[in-house]
Amino acid sequence: METLFHTLLTLLLFVAISHTLPPLAGSFPISNIFPAVFNFGDSNSDTGELSSGLGFLPQPSYEKTYFRTPTSGRFCNGRLIVDFLMEAIDRPYLRPYLDSISRQSYRRGCNFAAAASTIQKANAASYSPFGFGVQVSQFITFKSKVLQLIQQDEELGRYLPSEYYFKKGLYMFDIGQNDIAGAFYSKTLDEVLALVPTILDIFQDGIKRLYAEGARNYWIHNTGPLGCLAQVVSIFGKDKSKLDEFGCVSDHNQAAKIFNLQLHDLFKKLPQQYPDSRFTYVDIFSIKSDLILNHSKYGFDHSIMVCCGTGGPPLNYDDQVGCGKTARSNGTIKTAKPCYDSSKYVNWDGIHYTEAANRFVALHILTGKYSERLRL
Repeated sequence: METLFHTLLTLLLFVAISHTLPPLAGSFPISNIFPAVFNFGDSNSDTGELSSGLGFLPQPSYEKTYFRTPTSGRFCNGRLIVDFLMEAIDRPYLRPYLDSISRQSYRRGCNFAAAASTIQKANAASYSPFGFGVQVSQFITFKSKVLQLIQQDEELGRYLPSEYYFKKGLYMFDIGQNDIAGAFYSKTLDEVLALVPTILDIFQDGIKRLYAEGARNYWIHNTGPLGCLAQVVSIFGKDKSKLDEFGCVSDHNQAAKIFNLQLHDLFKKLPQQYPDSRFTYVDIFSIKSDLILNHSKYGFDHSIMVCCGTGGPPLNYDDQVGCGKTARSNGTIKTAKPCYDSSKYVNWDGIHYTEAANRFVALHILTGKYSERLRL
């Protein structure tokens, strides 16, 4: 009954915004023909991996809009884009790989995405040790153990994905944001741009390893307008000449665009290198940019100012005081509290989007307008 409710809600939400969108060019680019979903990424799609791996829960302010309590470890006030996509194809929310206690099974897929993760290998300064290469290794270990267990006891197939599910499943990727954003703390724009080919070489190596494991259906998100995040604006936008007419940091958005251009070039080459595969490229940058630039048109009051923060307009953000926390900043004790109505905000905590914004992005993905599909 709950699954039916989620499906009906998604359809109603899609109809509600459809008058603002162009006619559909075809069917939805994601469907329930995929028996399972395996996801790799960062906080944009982390359903509890980092909190399970490092043994913590987000502040009580997180997840209240939908989950009521911060027990799942999402860095949002509610559902993520991946959650809405799972609802749309009538699939359960993805269980994190490192989640040891849950009512969920892994039969319909597994989530390896961990907040703060990068495509590049983590180093001593990294907040997350679960870089993309580690996530792929976790998947390979997961698959091997699952198939061994099912071979020993076929009844476990009720709770774990079969060989068929691994082969026919959808492999989703939303990662790269932290590679670009993090590089700016020690590099110039030109140096960041010079790093992009190396980052994408590492990404392709992950694709290659997954292909060797039988993955054939790939779903790749590009990265969003990083320069429009309140955290970035507060740190790199002190010099107003660095901001564009919308209040976003130009260099960060330029780097995101170059990363996306090169990611798209790689996307076009992948089918030739990996035969009998299907690749979908989703232009998240365009969807989020449209939301930020035209937020009032879509019912949002604030595009950059955060919901859960401190300091008031124009950003309501202090990088020394995280959402839901009380800390000293510039000699003053401050508390970052959530706003009254998060549905009016695009940004939740300075880095992550609100559930309302995630819903907007997911529904636009479902139109098919922002997706490109290739196969050999």
